[in-house]
Amino acid sequence: MPPTAAAVLVAPDDFKGTLDAAEVANAVAKGLRAGGLEADELPVADGGGGTMDVLVRARDGERRRVTVTDPLGRPAEAEFGLLDDGTVAVVEMAQASGLWRVAESERDAWAATTRGTGELIAAAVAAGAREVIVAVGGSATTDGGAGALAALAQADFKPGTATLEVACDVRTAWEDAPRVFGPQKGADPALVTRLERRLHELAATAPRDPRGVPMTGAAGGLAGGLWAHFGARLVPGAPYVLDAIGFDARMRAARFVVTGEGRLDEQTLSGKAVGEVAVRCRQAGVVCHAIVGRNELSAFDARLIDLASVTEAGTPEELENAGRALAEAI
Repeated sequence: MPPTAAAVLVAPDDFKGTLDAAEVANAVAKGLRAGGLEADELPVADGGGGTMDVLVRARDGERRRVTVTDPLGRPAEAEFGLLDDGTVAVVEMAQASGLWRVAESERDAWAATTRGTGELIAAAVAAGAREVIVAVGGSATTDGGAGALAALAQADFKPGTATLEVACDVRTAWEDAPRVFGPQKGADPALVTRLERRLHELAATAPRDPRGVPMTGAAGGLAGGLWAHFGARLVPGAPYVLDAIGFDARMRAARFVVTGEGRLDEQTLSGKAVGEVAVRCRQAGVVCHAIVGRNELSAFDARLIDLASVTEAGTPEELENAGRALAEAI
C-alpha cells in the first residue's frame, strides 16, 4: 500500500558486517511508531553489498540459488535475484567473488578470480533475464574481470545476449584499482605493481580501452572488463538504486526522512547512499535526519548535505531508541 502523507520515510543503507539495511529500517521504524509516528520502510544501497536484497525487496522479486566458483576457485553457493517477472536479474558480485568469502590469512590478490560472478550472470540469463544489473562492491579480486569473461565465454554469452548495467559504488578508473584497493585484498607494494602491469596488459588487448574511464576500476576492474568486452553501461550505484526503488516519490510524500549507515565519513559526500538520500531531500525541501553506527563527519560537512541531525546507534535496541527519541523530539 502507498504510505500516508504523514509517514516518516526510513531509508538506511546497511551497517556493514552487523545489520542489513532491512534490519536497520525495521528497528528505526519500530522506534518511530513507539513514539507515535507512522513509518514507511525503504532500505537503500549504493551498488555495493546489500544491493540485491534492496532491489528484490522493493520490486517484489525472487531469489535463485546456484553453485558457483568462489574467489579461490572453490565451489560455493550463491544467489541472484529476478525482478519484473524474471526479465531483469540482479547479480551482486560479492555473492560469488566477495572479500568476505576469503579468510584474512587466505587473501591472494593475484589469484583471486571473478569467475563465479560470470557464472552468476550466465545463470541469470539462462533463467530468462534479458537485462542484468551487476552490483560490484566488496570484491576480493583484481583480475580485470578476466575470470568472469572466461565463464561468460564458456556459456556462449556474446555482446547483445543481454543488456548489462553495472552499479558501481566507486568512481575509480581501471589503472588505479590495484593502488587504491589492492592492499585491503592482500597485496603488498610489489604485488600492487604486478597487478597494475597485468591490468595494463589486459586493457591493451580489450575491444575498448578502459584506462582513464571513471568507474572501470570498480571491483578490481570487473566493471571495466564488462564495459570493454560487452558494452556494459556503468552507473553510479546510489542514484541508480534510489531511482530503481522509487525513492523520490516516497520521499516527497514523507513527513521527513531518516537515513543511516554504519559509518558516516567524507565518502558519504561522494556517491554513497546516505549522501545521495540527503542531497535529494535537500533539493526537494524534505527534512532529513541520520542515524549511524559511527559519525566521523565534521559538523561543516554534515551541513553541506543538510542533515537536520546525526545520532549514533549501533544495535537494534539503540536504533529503536534513537527512532523513538527522534519521534518524541518532533
